[in-house]
Formats: sequence, structure tokens, C-alpha cells
Amino acid sequence: MRLGKTLHFIFQSITAGLAAALVVLLFFPGLLQREAVVEIREGTTPAELQPPENPAKGPVSYAQAVAQATPAVVNIHTAKRVRQRLHPLQDDPVFQRFFGETQGKSRPQLETSLGSGVIISSEGYILTNNHVIAGAEQISVMLKDGRSATAQLVGSDSDTDLAVLRIQIDGLPAITINRSDGLKVGDVVLAIGNPFGIGQTVTMGIVSATGRSQLGINTFEDFIQTDAAINPGNSGGALINPYGQLVGINTAIFSRTGGSQGIGFAIPVSLAGKVMEEIIEHGYVVRGWLGVEGQELTPMLAQSFGLRELVGVVVSAVARDGPAQRAGIEPGDVITQVNGVEIDTPRHLMEHITQVPPGNRVALQILRSGQTLNLQVAVSQRPNGG
Repeated sequence: MRLGKTLHFIFQSITAGLAAALVVLLFFPGLLQREAVVEIREGTTPAELQPPENPAKGPVSYAQAVAQATPAVVNIHTAKRVRQRLHPLQDDPVFQRFFGETQGKSRPQLETSLGSGVIISSEGYILTNNHVIAGAEQISVMLKDGRSATAQLVGSDSDTDLAVLRIQIDGLPAITINRSDGLKVGDVVLAIGNPFGIGQTVTMGIVSATGRSQLGINTFEDFIQTDAAINPGNSGGALINPYGQLVGINTAIFSRTGGSQGIGFAIPVSLAGKVMEEIIEHGYVVRGWLGVEGQELTPMLAQSFGLRELVGVVVSAVARDGPAQRAGIEPGDVITQVNGVEIDTPRHLMEHITQVPPGNRVALQILRSGQTLNLQVAVSQRPNGG
């Protein structure tokens, strides 16, 4: 009897507890919420990022941009004659004993290569890479509409790996250029070219980085890095934005296999346009040249020169009969200023000197044996590739 009363009491207590919990849950839900471990900011997708109602327009398709740009992207075929040895063993004495003297004999062979280019103006000027046409004896251009023509080399610049060609065809489509420096990491870009010679191809990616330099590809580097697939044959082709405007010239890939691995580089149109205008006007790029090789000032070098600050560039070599040698600059000198601006790296020095028109003088401050010297140097025209 006592056990039955005990069980009845326990049952009533459980029922009352559940009823109380139900009342708390209904009228005071906040009391049962657990405090967040970390504060998370939640929000809805902005209206401008919502998927478009019509999938044929907007960011889902770039067909309109491609249709606008591709007519101005051309395939470039080059050819040059090279001498091929008749046999790799022709200089071997045993080979000559049986087959006779063949030393020095060779036969001509036609070597061809493929690349891409971009028609910049309806006057027939085409921008491409210097390595696409370097050493070529014949250059032919094929348009997307099937027309073709022999191209003349207007000029090239190996320091930026750019070249300008010209063809004589009426009614040429010219690409629209975006000269603004507003390209940002994450922007969508499209690469157009002729990879592996299979025909005009479009690949998509984003801008991975801007202002890439010190890669050892060119002397003057200011690359757009992109993960849009760039392969052999894409060189010289167009890198465009989603509006079909040219933002860069595809130039190189970083690859261990020779194929695309998601790291490609393009020369921004801001740099390519300046080089092109110089080539069209002068046949080459006008740059100042000092005739020195510089070495970065390390703490150990600074200590050996008795310098307290790491400001300056050590002159490691001086070109014979160059502007620097004529002005009395010697190896071991430390160039600290150019026209009153402090210099801290060899690239910084080169950038300042190249901006000085050839024939003009530049004021240099140098340190030699603990003494400060101020020199006036008349810069010369920078040799192409020098």
C-alpha cells in the first residue's frame, strides 16, 4: 500500500514538472536558449548578387563579351629557316671512317610556330608578344572571319616582351581598350587565344593578383595574375573583362609540366598601350640608360661601407664607355639618390633612370670611401634588351 502511494507521488511530480517546462517553453523561450560560443553575423544575399531571372543575361553568360572581343583576336603563324645537322654522329671519327667526311654539312629546315595577337586599331596595328615573332622571317595573320594577310613587324621590345605588327586589310575589327587601373583581385576575366593551334578558344577565371614583379620573366614586370587557363599558343592573345574590353595581353604561365596549372600572367593594357605607342612613333621604346649593374645593399655590405642606414644601391659593374663610366662612376660606389629621391633597390634605380628622356641629365648622389659626391650624368637611350 505504501509502495503504491510512493509511485503515485512520483508520477504526479513528473507530470507537474513536464507541465511547468511546457509553460516556460511557450511563454519564456529565451530562457532555454544557449549562449553562442562565437558571434556570427548573418545576413541575406544582396539584391545585386541574386541570380538573374533570365539566365541568358548577366553573370551566368559572357557570350556578349566574347562576341564583341573575339573578332579582334587573331592567330599568328611564323616561319624561319634553320640549319639542321645531317646526323648527330657526323663528327665522330668512327662514323667518318665508314661514311666519309661530313663535318660541317647541314641542310636547311623550315621551323614554324603559333601564337596569338590582338587588333588594336582599324589601321591594322596588332599587339602581340615579342617571343611569338622573335627571329621570324615570315609572319602571317589569320582573322576569325577566315581572312589572312602577311604582317610586317613595326617594332618590338624584349624588355617587356611586346611587339607590334601591321597588316593591310580593309574593315578590320578593333578591340575596345579599358585603360583604367581599376582591375581588382576577384574580378572575372576571360582569356582568348589559339592554344596548341587548335583554334580560337575562350577560358574564364578571376584576377588572382595585380602588380606581380620580380618573377624573372621580363626586365620590366607589372603582371596581372589570373587562373584563367593560358596554354602554349595563347601568348599574345587578349585578356578581357566581362564587358569585352581588353585589360591585358596574355604572356606567360607558371607550370612544371608546360600546361596550365592555374597561374598565368598577362601584361596590363596600361603598360602595353604605352609600349605600343612608343613603337609606332619611334620604332622602339624610348628609355633612359645609365649603364650600371646594381646590387641591393645588405646589412653586411652596409657595415663594410660604414653606412648606418640601408639606403642605396651598390654599383657592381659599369658598362664600358657608358653614361656612368663617362661621368666617373666606379664599381663599389653606392648610389643613394636620383634627382633628390632616395633609392633602395636596383629595380627602383632602373625605374627612375628609364623615365629620364635620353640626352637629359640626372643628378646622382653617391657614396665613395665614406665621402658623399654629387654627379650630373647625361643618360643615353637604353639598348633594346639591355
